[in-house]
Amino acid sequence: MRVKQRLLFFYLILSLFAITNCQRVQVSKKPNVLLICVDDLRPELKSFGAEYISSPNIDAFSEKSIKFQKHFVNAPSCGPSRYTLLTGQYGPTGNNAFFTRANEINQGTQKVNKSMPEWFKKHGYTTVSVGKVSHYPGGRGGNNWNDSTKIEIPNAWDKHLMPVAEWKHPRGMMHGLANGQIRVKPSDMDVFETVEGNDNIYPDGAITDEAVKQIRMLANNKENPFFLAFGIIKPHLPFGAPKSYFDKYNDVELPEIEHPQKPKGKTTWHGSVEFMKYNRWSKNPNTDTDFANDVRRHYAACVSYADAQVGKILAALKSTGADKNTIVVLWGDHGWHLGEHAIWGKHSLFEESLHAPLIIHYPGMKHEGVNTDAIIETVDIFPTLCDLVEIEIPEYTQGTSLKELLVVPSADGHNAIAYNNNASTIRTSTHRMILHKDGFVELYDHTTIEKETKNIAKEHPELVKQLKNKLEGKLH
Repeated sequence: MRVKQRLLFFYLILSLFAITNCQRVQVSKKPNVLLICVDDLRPELKSFGAEYISSPNIDAFSEKSIKFQKHFVNAPSCGPSRYTLLTGQYGPTGNNAFFTRANEINQGTQKVNKSMPEWFKKHGYTTVSVGKVSHYPGGRGGNNWNDSTKIEIPNAWDKHLMPVAEWKHPRGMMHGLANGQIRVKPSDMDVFETVEGNDNIYPDGAITDEAVKQIRMLANNKENPFFLAFGIIKPHLPFGAPKSYFDKYNDVELPEIEHPQKPKGKTTWHGSVEFMKYNRWSKNPNTDTDFANDVRRHYAACVSYADAQVGKILAALKSTGADKNTIVVLWGDHGWHLGEHAIWGKHSLFEESLHAPLIIHYPGMKHEGVNTDAIIETVDIFPTLCDLVEIEIPEYTQGTSLKELLVVPSADGHNAIAYNNNASTIRTSTHRMILHKDGFVELYDHTTIEKETKNIAKEHPELVKQLKNKLEGKLH
């Protein structure tokens, strides 16, 4: 009898050890990272003050997260903005920014710092991208953006995936409309459309299905944490979404467009070339109010469609149980003018091109559903994620960890800079200054009702000088 009792005691101790050890391994596993990138998403979300927008999934996510109401991107175009996100450094101004970096790596002529996914891979993470994460969906170049010998971010991803469904190739997906329509000549493709059907009649449906599949596979890996980047194409042009999303806006009264006039004097205004090259049925939203509202409703429908895809990926994460140990970041790659300053698009250095949503949730955070009005910028995300998972922050990153703001949302932020081919800008809590390459300066006071419609640079030479020094200090 004593022998049996001793054996039972032995097995009990062994079982307790196994359970304790299992729990220790699970607890010590570093947090996963889910990075959700949404293309051309200005802060047109209910959780960011756009009351007429239907964005239930992102809004629900924001209720357990911190919303950065004054997050600014570092460039008003897809490629250079995503470059700062994924490298933690200010960089080139063109959409070929990643390929410029890739050429330097491939030539081996100089040391190139590790990208964010490569850095996380170095620290034991499985890295996967699905959809549009770098500039080209799937992260490859070539005529149809599917050439595996031309990689945008070498050494970054264990898998970089781009399902194409009936759109044939990533290029077809990027500017695709319903049921496999591919853009050949922009003028032959409608600038917006509404079609009956489910989410998979547009490209993001296939991208989301693949991301859901990947998250389930990654969550089954009990040893290595994952870094999954999921890139949604909409609401990028052309504005197409299933009819069920457009119907949400049939009877909605749209807010007035703020400062819709073309600005006087020298600015970074442009003629909305990307938008205007599509088939617009000879209509111009700057002179046709009904058409302008049609454009805005179709943009809103695309936001709601993108929101639904976010909902699917977050639901998949929760269904695996991995949400309890996953940091989730939702990021818009830049803003988008919907008629402000008579622009329909991005690419300017006005607020509308640079202001984009950023929402961060991490396990155990205390301040859920809180807003912060601290000024921050995209380049801060790389060091922030390193800080949150407690891996070394690379010295070469040029941003600032936002961990303090996540712990104390009322803490101060810092100035944000941005640039395009012809100018650079700095945004403080009160002003925006834009410095053109020829030396011309725009200065706007955000504490006044005029905001970015009245250039006050000549009246404030000392402030211009101070901001010039700060801007040049950050860029150099």
